[in-house]
Amino acid sequence: MNDQTYTIGEMCEAYGVTPRTLRFYEAKELLYPRRVGQKRLFTKSDRARLKLILQGKRFGFSLEEIRQLLDLYYIGDQQTTQLSRTYELAIERLAAMKAQRDELSNAIEDLNEQLIWVEKALAERGVKAAAE
Repeated sequence: MNDQTYTIGEMCEAYGVTPRTLRFYEAKELLYPRRVGQKRLFTKSDRARLKLILQGKRFGFSLEEIRQLLDLYYIGDQQTTQLSRTYELAIERLAAMKAQRDELSNAIEDLNEQLIWVEKALAERGVKAAAE
């Protein structure tokens, strides 16, 4: 068994997070570092969990969803339930992200049309629109 541990500073450097972030994730029961006095020591398992937490955040999952998914690792079915639930949530999140992208694309198109209209209105008044 590999007993290698990592300090909070090493974790912060490796994953580009702050000590406050790691303490927050610990308080939210997402990470479980070993405590030695005032020091927090993180294991390889903690590193893997942090990587998944950060990826989940990047994809827009809530911390509660991430915590629930991580907890499914331990139910003893070779991660089948964890993988299935992750897949379900990911499909839902992907659909939401695509809808947001479509809304944003439509808003950009509408704004471009409005800018063209304003440019024409200003030109009719002999005023040049400000550069982009």
